[in-house]
Amino acid sequence: MALFDRLADLPLVIEGHDRSTQTRATSSGFDRTTTTFALRGGGETGKGEDVTYDAEDHERLARSGIDADLAGEYTFAEFSDSLDDEALFPEPPERETGYHYRRWAVESAALDLALRQADADLASALDLTYDSVRFVVSTRLGEPPSVARVEALLERYPDTEFKLDPTSEWGDGLVDALAATGRVRILDLKGQYHGTEVDQTPDPALYRRVIRGFPEAVVEDPAIVEGTESIVTDAAERVSWDAPITGVESIRELPFEPSWLNVKPSRFGTVESLLDSVEYALDRGMNLYGGGQFELDVGRGQAQALASVLYPDGPNDVAPGAYNDPDVSEGLPTSPLAPPADPRGFRW
Repeated sequence: MALFDRLADLPLVIEGHDRSTQTRATSSGFDRTTTTFALRGGGETGKGEDVTYDAEDHERLARSGIDADLAGEYTFAEFSDSLDDEALFPEPPERETGYHYRRWAVESAALDLALRQADADLASALDLTYDSVRFVVSTRLGEPPSVARVEALLERYPDTEFKLDPTSEWGDGLVDALAATGRVRILDLKGQYHGTEVDQTPDPALYRRVIRGFPEAVVEDPAIVEGTESIVTDAAERVSWDAPITGVESIRELPFEPSWLNVKPSRFGTVESLLDSVEYALDRGMNLYGGGQFELDVGRGQAQALASVLYPDGPNDVAPGAYNDPDVSEGLPTSPLAPPADPRGFRW
């Protein structure tokens, strides 16, 4: 039985919904805003988080709400299908990705509610188990980039593993210093991002420098253009994809059969698309790891729960949210992250 089929017939009763918005500073130098959707029914509340990056989309939602009546009795699959016809934005979002992000927020809230109404949790509903989750810490290195942030984290948490975003400002000295830590697991080249604040122009010199400097690290989202193509194909067994991955078809359209994929739940829009894509990848022997989107609320725990049941041993970019705070706090959970003692719903 396909994974989604194990969830499709869950009964779901929605009596009402509301939202809350939150904002927090991050270690990457920007203020993050997200919106949490709360669906209510049968004395339970299910929650999901809209991780749309443009604050304007959250502000419009707070002012105008959505033109959608979500109340009713459904199976989970029926509710998902009903969202095809609902207007979840009061006006078009700043970016096309916003449609998937908000759809995921509402669907994940509905799944959380359906599981709670059934007095179940995600793992048991999928007939799987929660395992401890290996996680890496994703961080940028400042302007100008330095090893200081990595050193501060390692001083407090010596076993931390990292996902870093190389830029053209990374010189040989910085690469050598980071490589000497032995803790860099993923290099995100941001070559598949376009029109964002984190775009990294394809840079053959940078690609050579970091691929040689970190011979064991996964190389995520390179741009395959003139000057980088041979560098990337020579390292194909280490190449991973993130931004382009929104469903099974997007995996098929990659320039070569991938060995690695970063699974960011919100990119898929629907629970069915996410689970179908995971099964497609695992059936073909691809290595998977979970990704985060600077979630501020329940979205981070949901990404951790999915990693726990589907790819717990990958270098999951789902560190507890406090690792994204500008200052390194004491007493944070360390990897691997243990499942909650008494999980319920689609939430950790």
